[in-house]
Formats: sequence, C-alpha cells, structure tokens
Amino acid sequence: MRLFYALVPPDAMIDALQPLLHGVEGARWQTPCQLHITLRYVGEVSARIADELADGLPLHVSSLPPIGLSGVGFFETRGHPNALWARADPREPLTHLHRKLDRACQAMGLEPERRAYVPHMTVARLSRNAGPVEPWLESHAGLVIPPMPFARCSLMESLSTDEGSHYEELAWVSLR
Repeated sequence: MRLFYALVPPDAMIDALQPLLHGVEGARWQTPCQLHITLRYVGEVSARIADELADGLPLHVSSLPPIGLSGVGFFETRGHPNALWARADPREPLTHLHRKLDRACQAMGLEPERRAYVPHMTVARLSRNAGPVEPWLESHAGLVIPPMPFARCSLMESLSTDEGSHYEELAWVSLR
C-alpha cells in the first residue's frame, strides 16, 4: 500500500483553483478529487503498518488554523520541471504537523522524511516534454486564495490507474 497524510481542500478552494488548471502544454492537471496538501509521504507499507498509522492518526492531529494559498512554483528533477504547485499559507502550522506525523512514522520503524517539507498543493504533473512553464508561473505569481478551514486530516492510499493517481481515504480525523 502506498500511503500519505493529507489535507483535502474545501470545495470553495477547489472552485477558486479552477482558473489555474490550464495553460501548460502536455501538463496533467489535477482533478478536483486529486487536489490535496500532502503533510507527509509515507510510501509503500504493509497492511499491518497502514492499520497502525490509521489507528494513531487521532493521537497526532487535533486542530489547524484556516489555510490559504499564495503564489505558485514548481518542483524539478535534473533541471526539468515535474510539478506545478500553489504555496500553502501559513506554512508554520503545516510544517509543525508534518514534523509530528514524521515522528509518528519513525516510531513505526519507517525512514524519516529526507526531503525538505514545502507546504503546497500540486496542481499539475509534468513530463519532460511538457511546457514551457514560465508563462504560467508569471501569470499566476500573484495567486491569493484566502485562508479557509479544512475539515479533516486524512491517511490516504494512492492507487495508480490509466487516468492517473486515484486516492482512497483510509482514515481521517476532524480538525473542527
């Protein structure tokens, strides 16, 4: 099972993002049900570990202030953009929650997160042939979606399909 912890955005945020989801040739734009803020990528684990992570979720997550989006950016691999994203803001509460979930994963014997945590919402995946991304980045640099309350924090399973990734919620805890 390939798992990750995430915040699923409220419908109003998904609606506000729709004007951004075009404009880069060859991009695979996220569908509304794929949009989320990853808190901690877990990776491949056994069903037993998945159950333990799900059971422990309420111990590590309780509340979170409203989260907004401000500005855009991209991740790259070997000098080539591979994803476009909107920055989550404020970052500190998300970074704090990321650290808590990372410690929980380590307590289960999983490796610590090696990448620097960047609170964001991925809006598109890019192949090497996609692009260019600079016009899109310039056009949406001033993105501001005001903070909104997120209803819950979830442990999600990522399933690969012909249409891209499909996410199944395995467990969740209310943030209200």
